Amino acid sequence: MTETAIQVKGLQKSFKKLSVLKGVDFEVEKGSIFALLGSNGAGKTTIVKILTTLLIQDSGTAAVNGFDIVSKPDNVRQSISLTGQFAAVDEILTGRENLVMIAKLRHLNDPRQIAEDLLKRFGLTDAADRRVSTYSGGMRRRLDISMSLIGKPQVIFLDEPTTGLDPEARIEVWKVVKELANSGTTVFLTTQYLDEAEQLADRIAILHEGKIIANGTLAELKKLFPPAKLEYVEKQLTLEEIFLAIISKKEER
Repeated sequence: MTETAIQVKGLQKSFKKLSVLKGVDFEVEKGSIFALLGSNGAGKTTIVKILTTLLIQDSGTAAVNGFDIVSKPDNVRQSISLTGQFAAVDEILTGRENLVMIAKLRHLNDPRQIAEDLLKRFGLTDAADRRVSTYSGGMRRRLDISMSLIGKPQVIFLDEPTTGLDPEARIEVWKVVKELANSGTTVFLTTQYLDEAEQLADRIAILHEGKIIANGTLAELKKLFPPAKLEYVEKQLTLEEIFLAIISKKEER
């Protein structure tokens, strides 16, 4: 029996007169990669902020690692980590110094060993004693994610982690995300890149106009459409085709 890491029911949020979330429901299994897919302004970051206790919903409920986000926010924060759209690293410090600083702030034993282990795990040992200002975009993002893992959070939220990265750096981040899930960490990923969700996610939810309009594995989403015509080669639907078709269907109603 699978365990649930995140449970969301009827989540609603408005800013002034603009309704951003209009009753969002979904669940995320422990140890899985869940991708929340949607265009800019769909409400993805709003959901992440609510689930990480940075914002309070207007109505609905949500629990992370079994803790209600409103009544037990401290428990939620202790069991999660959040990596935003822009790398939150200190460019004046070296990679090693960034990691040691976070370990000390979390009052963990042997911060230098923790830093050493993470530098090795994320392929940053050779650059460990260089200032972060000299790092490439992919290296900064890997350092940012490694800093998020200090303290071994059960759930990590990655809000559009590859925005602005070149193709090679994106692939580097994808490898890291897959490794996180393989080690038992639950990954909640928001993205507007269809290929990213297709490559990484165990389950994909599509957020459109404040609601989840589709939710399932890539195979389940493909089943929403008629079988492909058999020509010389059977054409497989891409996630991009599925996404655009689901969005247009909803807009026609």
